Amino acid sequence: MTAEEQKARTRTDSFRALHRGNILILPNAWDVASARIVQQAGFDAIATTSAGIAFTLGYPDGQRISREEMLAVVGRIATAVKVPVTADVEAGYGDRPEDAARTARDVLAAGAVGMNLEDATGDPQHPLLDLALQVERVKAVRELPIVLNARTDVYLLEVGAPDKRYDEALRRLAGFRNAGADCVFVPGLRDAATIGRLVKDLRCPVNILAGPGFPPVPELQKLGVARVSLGSAAMRATLGLLRRVAEELKSAGTYSRLDGAIPLADVNRMME
Repeated sequence: MTAEEQKARTRTDSFRALHRGNILILPNAWDVASARIVQQAGFDAIATTSAGIAFTLGYPDGQRISREEMLAVVGRIATAVKVPVTADVEAGYGDRPEDAARTARDVLAAGAVGMNLEDATGDPQHPLLDLALQVERVKAVRELPIVLNARTDVYLLEVGAPDKRYDEALRRLAGFRNAGADCVFVPGLRDAATIGRLVKDLRCPVNILAGPGFPPVPELQKLGVARVSLGSAAMRATLGLLRRVAEELKSAGTYSRLDGAIPLADVNRMME
């Protein structure tokens, strides 16, 4: 193993260890400026948002952006910060295990140490990949020195009857855990009792996507959640602010919505 490979493995192991201590909180970044702000706020690691990066480059969410364009931004972010970066790479840009493995290699080459891998297909008739295939994809990724956060969209896409979703999510997440995933991710689940039940049933690190209407971080920590992320919400909140600025400027010709902007000099210093 070369010195560079050993350094990369050490960074990966350090990020993996963050899932076993205090709750890991990951505000998601979509460019270098947002990543620098997250780092400056004192967070231990940074996650990227695939939707946020896609929106910034003019694509809708849902693997409409290419692997190369996504990872070019991930690489810029990873180079610009000193904390570990984990990349949201959607469903891995291809259904085959070798596609997922290629994406994982490219994530590592971009300088990130972790990745998300989801099971959504984008097909409303068959919204989730076959579990056996997804397990093989998880195994292919775990052959590489990367921290894998394996995601199911059972709750996010409201797959199946409501009373069947817990069992299906548990079945899938347990399969990912058994295949070697370091953490499992269940966006769309917000009920505190159900979250606590899932954590106890899985007995492995669980990632919850949080936001308005979800239990606050201290409550999630008491429930045993290992990791909390915000997805594209912070990026979309920023777009919401820009919309309000534009509406005020158009309708009233005033600028009050610009209050709270970071001074130009501070942003320049942050980018040095």
